[in-house]
Amino acid sequence: MSQTTATFRTCPLCEATCGLEVTVRDGAVTRIRGDRDDVFSHGFICPKGSTLRQLHDDPDRLRAPVIRRGGDWEEVSWEEAFQMVEAGLRPIIEQHGGDAVAAYLGNPNVHTMAGPLYVKPLLKAIGTKNIFSASTVDQMPKHVSSGLMFGHPDSIPVPDVDRTDYLLMLGANPFVSNGSLATAPDWPGRVEALQERGGKLVVVDPIRTRTAQAADEHLFIRPGTDALLLFAIVAVLFEEELTATRHLADMIVGLAEVEDLAARFAPEVVADRCGVPAETIRRIGRELAAAPTGVAYGRVGTHTVEFGTVASWLVDVINVLIGALDAPGGAMFPLAAHSRPPRSGRPFRTGRWQSRVKGYPEVRGELPVVTLADEIETPGEGQVRALVTVAGNPVLSTPDGARLDGALASLEFMVGVDFYINETTRHADVILPPPPPLSRGHYDFAFYTLSVRNVANYSLPTLGRNGEMDEWEILTRLALIASGQGADADPAVADGWSVAMTVNQAVADPNSPISGRDPEEILGHLNQYQGPTRILDYLLRTGPYGDRFGDDPDGLSVARLIEHPHGIDFGPLQPRLPDLLTTASGKIELAPPPIMEDAARLADTLAASPGGGLLLVGRRHLRSNNSWMHNLEILAKGKERCTVLMHPDDAITAGVGEGDQVRVSNPTGTVTATVTITDDIMPGVVSLPHGWGHDMAGTRLTVAARRPGVNSNLLASTLVTDAPSGNAILNAIPVTVSKD
Repeated sequence: MSQTTATFRTCPLCEATCGLEVTVRDGAVTRIRGDRDDVFSHGFICPKGSTLRQLHDDPDRLRAPVIRRGGDWEEVSWEEAFQMVEAGLRPIIEQHGGDAVAAYLGNPNVHTMAGPLYVKPLLKAIGTKNIFSASTVDQMPKHVSSGLMFGHPDSIPVPDVDRTDYLLMLGANPFVSNGSLATAPDWPGRVEALQERGGKLVVVDPIRTRTAQAADEHLFIRPGTDALLLFAIVAVLFEEELTATRHLADMIVGLAEVEDLAARFAPEVVADRCGVPAETIRRIGRELAAAPTGVAYGRVGTHTVEFGTVASWLVDVINVLIGALDAPGGAMFPLAAHSRPPRSGRPFRTGRWQSRVKGYPEVRGELPVVTLADEIETPGEGQVRALVTVAGNPVLSTPDGARLDGALASLEFMVGVDFYINETTRHADVILPPPPPLSRGHYDFAFYTLSVRNVANYSLPTLGRNGEMDEWEILTRLALIASGQGADADPAVADGWSVAMTVNQAVADPNSPISGRDPEEILGHLNQYQGPTRILDYLLRTGPYGDRFGDDPDGLSVARLIEHPHGIDFGPLQPRLPDLLTTASGKIELAPPPIMEDAARLADTLAASPGGGLLLVGRRHLRSNNSWMHNLEILAKGKERCTVLMHPDDAITAGVGEGDQVRVSNPTGTVTATVTITDDIMPGVVSLPHGWGHDMAGTRLTVAARRPGVNSNLLASTLVTDAPSGNAILNAIPVTVSKD
């Protein structure tokens, strides 16, 4: 007899954490729609969320490990795959040390439970300092500015969009991205609610994006000048005596230093460079200061430029100066259900080690990905000879991908944890595929720490696994191999030992919520689960809303979340300062020396002549998430999206027309694409989307290969970065455009 059930889970495909209702008939998914009872998303869903079935059924998705043998891919057993990993990896570690093995962690790692919990033990087992991730092509400037200002790189304030009445947004397009470093389902609905209560949205972007079209005001800005505009707003706040730090007054150090430097950035000085009139800048500053609840928010467009950290810092400086930080309707710090209290006495710093070839400082435990190719290509002690990638595709997502592609081909050994043979994993010797999303449990460790509302939801697996090994087991077995314990070591034993050690340390800690408890009793509660779910249960039960293993019968646990499949809402964000601050002073460091140094360098650029020519920026699409969702026909179909946007005036100058093939070039590279002429982009700017270029031989991405697009990062240089963070520069890239 046919059996139909409805299950509920959180979508793992972007940062919005939307709830899904998944209908399953006889073990197969028949429908996915928004969960109307979800406490956070209330039924909202974007085109990506309904495609988890297509991802699950994609014939290109790997279901079993594959190894490269004689130039071809061969499907093998898990045992044989791990034996090959041991044979390839261990000799390199034994002969050359852990630093001879690099790791690259892709964006999807933060969209799984295993990624945030099991990657760190793997890296520790390898013993490498050559750690790279998608963070340095994305948000590392925000981690640096937050770490230096507040004491921890993950103490990131988010716009309290549901209670603000004035939102200044720079370099963000949440109507398409669904939000970033600001987890909130249904941004269109939230903005509409803001406007209905009399609020105002101002979007600053060189493209009239979908978000900008819905805004009350859109300001075009010359790419790469966000820091100048923000500094000018700061200058207005000081000059016109509009600062009102309110509840923050006794928590701030460095105010005078910021005021002195801001005086160099008067609106009249920066207006021509930004392309924003001086009077408009002054008006925006006055409006922010006058708003009962105003907030500034900046995202990827402000980060992936030369002064990304300065721009990120200035967003929070503005919020401090208008009294919006840690205040309802301003920029607030979420309190996730699994979060730990901040540890004082260990303020954030960078540069604990440097990259071997170019001396880039470490930031947040990793090195800038722009130097990965250097570390592979340059001989000598510490040369990278092997690579482990976990859910990443740096050949497409990082600068000068052609060079990196060549470097990967020279490696002695490579292993990829991925369920696709993509432009990067095609170089691997072994690929170990994790289960698809519908076959995994899910909890958003990363995004609940960035949520505009304190909520929690846990998803049980919707479908069973079909031969795939759970991701936590894959990562644990790799860690056991790297540490010399062999390909046959049992990951469950190692995981159990790790959990027991954590519990024993907690009960011995007088500051722990389970101090003095019987560790065997605690483990008895936890051992009903395995892997990441067991760790999650521990974190939830000892977290801010936890049941403390029975001390609070109404408290949180995995079991309670399972009883609430639509999630639990803990309410709006609440003030968390000064308790959250872990800087050396115990206060908000408004003028951290590393940022002030780079801000002074920015001021020095004002004396130079502004450059001319075209500047390239990226863009996103609602049906795409970087490079890893281009192989689903339901998302890829329709008109071509990987085109060059160009203003009519620039098209006339270049002698090109709508639909022409054009060459976009600079000293780093050249790509050829179709031009789209539109006045939705400002003059002097062209745009290509990020994450395309699926035309390389040796991949197994059938749908993506039919619509390959071009890789815009072939035009991004590895020679320049945002200095404080090492972040890649993917926007404001000088280019020329000519008819092909």
